[in-house]
Amino acid sequence: MTAVSCSPTIGRPRAFDMDKALESALEVFWRKGYDGTSLTDLTEAMGINKPSLYAAFGNKEQLFLKAIEFYESRPCSFFLPALEKPTAYQVAEHMLYGAATNMADQSHPQGCVVVQGALSCSEAAAAVKEALLNRRVESEQKLRQRFELAVLDGDLPAATDTQVLARYLGTVLQGMAIQANNGATVEQLRQVADMTLLAFPRNN
Repeated sequence: MTAVSCSPTIGRPRAFDMDKALESALEVFWRKGYDGTSLTDLTEAMGINKPSLYAAFGNKEQLFLKAIEFYESRPCSFFLPALEKPTAYQVAEHMLYGAATNMADQSHPQGCVVVQGALSCSEAAAAVKEALLNRRVESEQKLRQRFELAVLDGDLPAATDTQVLARYLGTVLQGMAIQANNGATVEQLRQVADMTLLAFPRNN
């Protein structure tokens, strides 16, 4: 984690670690949902006061979106690293098993904060919900583009509908997130991953 502080010539330095503060905010949002989280919940968890929160992260909506960015960039994240795998099958394998391990991890709230946030946001949080849905669409597009490369490389059958395949995998991952939130274990989610991989198209 990187401690952030301003130059003494600019003013009083921030006396907190930005990454640690975001991690604390993420956990609150994850447990309580965007609507159920108050500014008091956030400042208490982050160990800062409201003026410091506003100065460093903006309002509640901006903090939530920064926390989501932090969530997606954590070392245990599996989506973006999966896209770098050499074959389409390994892309799917890394995503599915990564989801099984991370979504059911008991060291943090279960499931996926992005999926849960998109499902639970009220009309009052329409902008947040739209931002989360846009992230899902962007992820699906990245996956489709990766599968298109696999078709060009001969790694996937030429007749593969890459858009449907990307949507299919995304649907399974979202379903796993909901199952994990409902108490599914790592082993149970891995069984889902196993079944999904049996149906995954391969060019051999």
